[in-house]
Amino acid sequence: MSRLFGACPCCAGEAHALSRRGFIATAVGAAGLAAASPAIAQGAMQGGAPRVLRVRRQVVGDSFSGVYWRDGRYDRAALRELDQVFRDLSAAETTPMDPRLFDVMSAVARALDSDETYEVISGYRTPETNARNAGRSRRVSTVSLHMSGMAADCRLPGRQGLGLARMASELQLGGVGLYTRDGFVHLDCGPVRRW
Repeated sequence: MSRLFGACPCCAGEAHALSRRGFIATAVGAAGLAAASPAIAQGAMQGGAPRVLRVRRQVVGDSFSGVYWRDGRYDRAALRELDQVFRDLSAAETTPMDPRLFDVMSAVARALDSDETYEVISGYRTPETNARNAGRSRRVSTVSLHMSGMAADCRLPGRQGLGLARMASELQLGGVGLYTRDGFVHLDCGPVRRW
């Protein structure tokens, strides 16, 4: 793991789970950071221009490539397609994903000047799937944002994970975790943090 990224209290495992007060303090701090850097956030969201995302689900090959936001609103049909791509594969369950996650992914790809398709390893996780994963690995949080449809583990072909994670971290649009051993980056639309 790079020195750029430390342990995340929200997603790095049960031993690092935040108390409610700690979580609120983190959220307030993140809101302060967002207020302090509106140019970064506004530039990343590209104003009123259509937002595009290209994703392919590893293992099953489901994909989406296209505009999911235009004319000041999210395209409901596109969001339903994305929900299907990001579903919990082991539970065969779909949930409405937080569209801000797609904004984060789109902004990072745009900042990297990449039109490559994200490979999505994990999106939504049911509480049962997450508990099972947490039982197998201390690196899986019992309070993971995956359970809220706010996180994805992914990679961009042809891009180093460290470069992807650094760019996402610079944009300060949410959480960023670098998993070099596993070959993916965690992106989420929660509080700004990195690990």
